[in-house]
Amino acid sequence: MKAIQRQTKSIVVLLLLAAIAASGWRGWSWWTVATAAPITAGTPSKPVKLRIPQGTSAQEIGRDLQALGVVRSATAWDLWSRWLMLHEPQGGFKAGVYQLSRTETLAAVAAKIWSGDVVRLSYTIPEGWSLRQMATYFETQGFFSAQDFLAAVSKVPTAQFAWLPTNASSGLQSLEGYLYPDTYDVSGATVQPEAVLKQMLDRFEQVALPLYQQKRPETPLSFAQWVTLASIVEKEAVIANERPRIAGVFLNRLQKQIPLGADPTVEYGLGIQQTPDQPLTLAQVRTPSAYNTYLNMGLPPTPIASPGLASLQAALNPENTAFLYFVARYDGTHVFSRTLAEHQAAQVEIQDRRKATKQSSGG
Repeated sequence: MKAIQRQTKSIVVLLLLAAIAASGWRGWSWWTVATAAPITAGTPSKPVKLRIPQGTSAQEIGRDLQALGVVRSATAWDLWSRWLMLHEPQGGFKAGVYQLSRTETLAAVAAKIWSGDVVRLSYTIPEGWSLRQMATYFETQGFFSAQDFLAAVSKVPTAQFAWLPTNASSGLQSLEGYLYPDTYDVSGATVQPEAVLKQMLDRFEQVALPLYQQKRPETPLSFAQWVTLASIVEKEAVIANERPRIAGVFLNRLQKQIPLGADPTVEYGLGIQQTPDQPLTLAQVRTPSAYNTYLNMGLPPTPIASPGLASLQAALNPENTAFLYFVARYDGTHVFSRTLAEHQAAQVEIQDRRKATKQSSGG
């Protein structure tokens, strides 16, 4: 029996060498990021990244590598894979993300995937992003689909993160606002939505949660209200030194039972984004939504984005101000007003200046 096994191995090796010789194999690579299916063409001098999903067969890996230009012959890869399996029957190709070089031989590529030598990946979540923006980002970066991410965030892990709040009145739970915006590293072998969610929630727990715990005796806001207000400040503020003032304005309005009238909440509820040239219409502002803070008193039911550290701090340390209104100048700054009449006058002046500027530039 052993003699037969040795003979079988010898035949496989000979077939492998013949296939490699016939194909004129050599290693090279094109820059690309591959998800489940390979992506073609790029710059020859840069490395290639290949994602191998769990359960991918050796033959499928070979086809993907050939399509990417990493190996010339999928047949040679298949024979080499069989040789590996004969010599290491307890082993196998590992799922994950791999970075492959044009200087690597077929044997080196196979050894890397066989041993699970995956790359470390990084991702960056900017301040002020919503869950849907994150979902789109992860999909375009080739991490996982937007649908898989949104499915994962719909399952709030309160057993693991007991501090995640539940809206007492509606029972609504959401991870919106609690995924801390930052840059993270993750292993190429474990890039799953649950893994990145845990990273971002862990970071929120480490960085943001202690801020509230320290200020809890002084703030009138509950934990959920704090994060929600900070998310609105994040979306409204552009200039750093205006954040505490904007937070102060919103707290004044809450205390005086005046609707917040925050455009970003309306945008979030409608799933749109206004621009200077296409501001919210009156019809949109009048459209009912749980997030319409023109129509509804108080804060929306959940945060509308992930606030950064500065906005979280501003919501806990608001400026003590008499201002009740503000309007954007379209340069990142705002005009703050104490009365509705002052606010309306500021709006008219800003719109007149904008019209004059467009006319003088021929717009």
